[in-house]
Amino acid sequence: MKDLLDQLLSLSIGAAVASKEQLEKLINELVEKGKMTREESSDLVDELIEKGRATQEKIEKAVKERVEKSLHDMNIVTKDELAELEKRVAALEEKLNEQTENEQTEQE
Repeated sequence: MKDLLDQLLSLSIGAAVASKEQLEKLINELVEKGKMTREESSDLVDELIEKGRATQEKIEKAVKERVEKSLHDMNIVTKDELAELEKRVAALEEKLNEQTENEQTEQE
């Protein structure tokens, strides 16, 4: 599941890079045609890149939430839940060992 998430994130980053290159090419064409100044184009690129980053963060958050919900729906435990269960089992084993030792001591 983590591999799938990594692949989705890589795909979105790849799309963002390709989009940036296409955007810069389009804006350069507008500058060359005199429809936009270099300063305006630089500002526009910065603004669009920032919006793209914000959108990418939203997408990553949505994907993460969807994966977590899917894992929850499939009743798959998280690392934290597993660690908590392991602690509880260790504590129960310790109590059981103590009780066994006490019983053996009492029988002697």
